[in-house]
Formats: sequence, C-alpha cells, structure tokens
Amino acid sequence: MIGVPTQGGLGLAHARGSGEPLTVEVVESVDALQALQSDYDRLSRATRNTLPFALHEWHMAWCRRFLARGALIETQPMIHAARNSEGRCVAIVPLILTRRAVGPVHVSTLDLIGADPALTEIRTSLIEPSYETLAVHAIRRKIAAGRTIDWLNSGVVSDAQAGALSASGRTQFQQPLLDYVLDLPGSWEAFRANLKRNIRESIRHCYNSLKRDGLHCELRVAQEPRAVKDALDRFFILHAMRADLPDAVVHRNHFSNSGSRLFLHDVCARLAARDVVRVFQLVVHGDIVAMRIGFQIGDSLYLYYSGYDPSWSKYSVMTTTVVETVKYAIAQHLNTVNLSPSKDISKTRWGPREICLQQAVQVSSSPRSRLAYAGFERVKGRAPPPWISRLLRLKPRGWD
Repeated sequence: MIGVPTQGGLGLAHARGSGEPLTVEVVESVDALQALQSDYDRLSRATRNTLPFALHEWHMAWCRRFLARGALIETQPMIHAARNSEGRCVAIVPLILTRRAVGPVHVSTLDLIGADPALTEIRTSLIEPSYETLAVHAIRRKIAAGRTIDWLNSGVVSDAQAGALSASGRTQFQQPLLDYVLDLPGSWEAFRANLKRNIRESIRHCYNSLKRDGLHCELRVAQEPRAVKDALDRFFILHAMRADLPDAVVHRNHFSNSGSRLFLHDVCARLAARDVVRVFQLVVHGDIVAMRIGFQIGDSLYLYYSGYDPSWSKYSVMTTTVVETVKYAIAQHLNTVNLSPSKDISKTRWGPREICLQQAVQVSSSPRSRLAYAGFERVKGRAPPPWISRLLRLKPRGWD
C-alpha cells in the first residue's frame, strides 16, 4: 500500500524534486473545495485548459451528486493543492479517496474526480507547465506521509508528469485515451475544401434531401441558464431515442438513471452561469430533431453527448447538426473543435487530429493490492472470473 514506502514498494521515497519548495494542502470537504474556485480559475487560464472536466464547476457538481457513504463503499474529496513560496496555487490534483469493503478486507484507492459511468470523459489535473515535476514529487510525498493506499489513478498526464511519475515508483501506463480535434480555418468554405470527397457528398445530400421535401433547417443555440435547462429535458428524450435504435451502431443511454440526469442539470446550470454551455439544436419544420451539447472554453469548443429523433434519420440530421455546429465555431473565431475521445467513423470522417493521451496508475507492491486492482480492472470492462468474484465479493457501485 502507499504509505511510508519500503524496498520493493511504490518507491515514493525516491520522488525528490529540485528547486523551489512547494507546500501541499489537502481539501477533504465539499465546502473547502468551494473555496478553491479562484485557484481553479487562475490555473485554468495558466494551463490554457479547454476541457470542461477540469473546471471547478464540474468538480463541485460531481462531488455534490456522486460522493457515496455506505456500508460497502465510502468516498470523500482529497483535493491536493500545491502552492509555491509566494502562496500562489501552481497545481490542483483533484483526487477522491474511495474506501471499499471487499470481502473480509478493506481497499483504499485514490482516483481523479470523474470515476463515473462515462460522464467525465477525460480526467486530468491542472498543473502549471513549469511546475509539473515539482508538483508531482511534492504531492506524492504528501500522499506517502498519510494513510495507506492500494493504488492511485492519476488519469491523463503530460509527458513531464509521466516522467516524474516513472521516477517516483511503481507506475503503470494504461491504454492511451485517443482524442479527436478539428483545427478550424477562417471560413467554412476553407474547412469544407479540406474534407474528403465522400463527406462532402454526404453534406450535400443532407441539405438537398430536406430541400427536395420542401423543408428548411436552422440551428438554435441555447446558452442562457433557463434556455439550457429547458433544452436538456428535450436532450434526454432524443439521447434515449438514439440509444433505443434497433439494428444500428450501439450507443448507450448515458442518462438512463436519475443521478446522471440530475448531475448534467447541475453542472450545466453552473457552467451556463459562466457562459460556457452551448446546446446545439437542429430545428426542422418547427421540431427539434437533433441535439449536441457543447462547452465553449477559451478558443475551443468541446462536443459532448448527442441525440436525435430516428423518424428524421433519412435526412442524416446528426451530420447536419455537426456541420452547423462547426459553422458556428468558425463564426465565433474559435481555433478548435474537440470531437471527444474514442475512435469511430462519426469522428474520423471529419479528418481530425488524433491526440494520444497517456494515462497512469500506481499500484502497491502488496499481493493483496495487486489482486484487488486486477479484479476491479476486470469489473470495469466485463464480468470478472468467478473465482475473483467469490474471493473479493466485488460489487459494482450504483450511481443513482
């Protein structure tokens, strides 16, 4: 476990930084997390963050909705904030401590905020580039001096963080997360000219098929808090319709339970108050037939989940929604559109850059910790072997 390390353990005793000393505070309550908002905002600007999942509002909403306290599982914030000698916050590593009753033993783990069923798509820390190595070492020492931990999941890390983690102990690099980003030129015409012929033909078909049937489409963008709230109610319906389509590419309904719906309402209300949310709605013949949620941060637009009415599928309304959304981003003089992680044709057809995001985890050298980690990794993707289930009595966490 991660405690005061010994020979053959995680090796955290060797994680020594150099240069300016950093002090690390650990925030262990939601109220104390609220007080870090100005530090989050400054670091988000300093790191040029464009991900909604690293924002203070996302972490507040997540903790308000998903922290658990029960007989089998208990979670609490352990946000690590590192400050330099001037008192300026130079790193925020948003960790959650999870304690599980696993059979006859207890397992304690640290994960970045967002270990949820696909709601937080990219989990990462906010660290000023010039402080990455120092912050990793300082925070690892803070963790090593505290309670014992079976494993620590650092989420997505930069090259500098990865190097510091490798030097600090038993670091495993997981399957990279592939993200897809469109670089935007100054006009739609220039963007369209760089597309492959088949997608250009597909776009032409979308608009011509509507025109032949005497129909016209328009894009409405909800961004005021009240408009966003109303739009989300329609979004949940269209998202479920897409998920329920038979004989089509499988799309899970990520908002089938009340906990996930309440979370999205909460986080969008917080972000809409700061003019970050954009709910793109394609309207045809007076009906909202397709939607895509977006988050506009800095010079980038992050595209989140979508949904559409299958009765309009012959017009390829989801493709049209993406086209209109890209046109919107170009008109707003944004530099990029993030199509979100995971590789599929609905993203690669637009010719995006593929970004390989490293993911790191440190597992204790304890055989019990390694066994527990292997069991939980199996549970994430598929049912574990019966012998692991019997030995560990693994129970998935509920999110309602």
